[in-house]
Amino acid sequence: MWHQLFKLDAEKPQSLQSQLRQALVKAILDNRIPVDVPLPSSRELSRQLGVARNTVVLAYQHLIDENYLLAHERRGYFVNPDILGGRVELAKPKAKASPDDEANAEGPDVTIDVLSQRNIQRPLDWQRYPYPFIYGQVDSSLFPVNDWREACRLSLRVGAISQWTHDRVDSDDDLLVEQVHTRVLPRRGVWAERDEILITSGAQNALFLIAQLLLDKQSTVGLEDPCYVDARNIFGMFGGSREVFPVGEEGVITDERLASCKLMYVTPSHQCPTTTTMPLSARQKLLDDANEHDVVIVEDDYESELNFVGKPTPALKSLDTKHRVIYVGSLSKTLAPGLRVGFMVGPPGFIKKARALRRLMYRHPPTNNQRTVGHFLALGHHDSALLRLSQAFRKRWETMDKALASHAPLSAIAPAFGGSSFWVELPKSVSAKQLEERAAAAGIIMNAGDNYFADRAGPKNYIRLGFSSIPEERIEEGIGKLAGIIAEM
Repeated sequence: MWHQLFKLDAEKPQSLQSQLRQALVKAILDNRIPVDVPLPSSRELSRQLGVARNTVVLAYQHLIDENYLLAHERRGYFVNPDILGGRVELAKPKAKASPDDEANAEGPDVTIDVLSQRNIQRPLDWQRYPYPFIYGQVDSSLFPVNDWREACRLSLRVGAISQWTHDRVDSDDDLLVEQVHTRVLPRRGVWAERDEILITSGAQNALFLIAQLLLDKQSTVGLEDPCYVDARNIFGMFGGSREVFPVGEEGVITDERLASCKLMYVTPSHQCPTTTTMPLSARQKLLDDANEHDVVIVEDDYESELNFVGKPTPALKSLDTKHRVIYVGSLSKTLAPGLRVGFMVGPPGFIKKARALRRLMYRHPPTNNQRTVGHFLALGHHDSALLRLSQAFRKRWETMDKALASHAPLSAIAPAFGGSSFWVELPKSVSAKQLEERAAAAGIIMNAGDNYFADRAGPKNYIRLGFSSIPEERIEEGIGKLAGIIAEM
């Protein structure tokens, strides 16, 4: 019985003791061990499971400390009935069968149609594919594990825990705000006061707050085309209409239609998805036009830190003297997207309102994550990691550029200032969506570019190839296989 209930695997990253504790907890909470039946002795269970007796002893002792088990002298170990208290005793409902039940399962009607939006779909198990030309993900071999652990240890000190376990209502972690203020923003030429900074759960959260505060059904939003899909979907939920502006070799190309916009969204550092960089002169002109027509500019400084070719161009926000630009950034591309740590910079009055709105949504991002990231920045680990990341990405960037140039069906201009992806044009006869499906079957992950365009009937022969998560030595082979699939199509 016991060896069937507790299956341990020495190949798993978890220790055998940890696996046994987890299995015991599951069995107890699932009511699979009666409270009046003793568990086997440590000697007997270790024999049945084929593990050291000390492994079982330590697992039992830990669960005694956690009130899952009781140790009765001369009788053995028993499930503590108190751990099972406080739960409603109801039988699991039967499967829904009637048509009415099925209809009710859909829930009430909603006022916002979010399911019809076009989104970028990527497999969550992308790491099992041999050629992951995926963007926006972390290459575990480049993640600064030891540095991150040091930051975690500092945030787990007793004094630190007593600070971040409190509800901060609408306030952010002081250390993280100070580091964004003094370390992160100055790299982009942005000098902001603390009351101009708001920590967000990633860049998307910042865009959502901005849209909800500034737009209504009478508002017109200006967007790049092609454009960052999540931004287009977010602004489309709150704005009444949109004007789309084409992207050229120097970024977005605006015209007289800008005057009708309340808000203009741009990614000037590395345009998403084309990777073009807006030169300083074009940035100044856009800012002048926005000032003339009273247009708010939302600058998503996408991949600005991944600038390893030439000198970085100052952020649009750094040129702003009239509080015209709301700046959005994150640490997703340089640290880890799973942490969901972003920030917004804007006029103090606007940030105060955004903070009040954020409080109604979720109060503030998790303060334990904020404090850990704050330590990571303060210790200088982020700048060091950024240097290593840039060096590694530059090599992959060069390898990808050469590989694409050597395969005729794949036409791409190398990103001028770095980044982590290429925007590739296919022969017009090749469907990017079909290529995406066939490539996945061959172990290659990439994204069709269809959904980046505002018009559903837009170009169908563009793909996006990322190089942040694929080892350099696999790039040439992967591009070769992709070119072979295109040739077959």
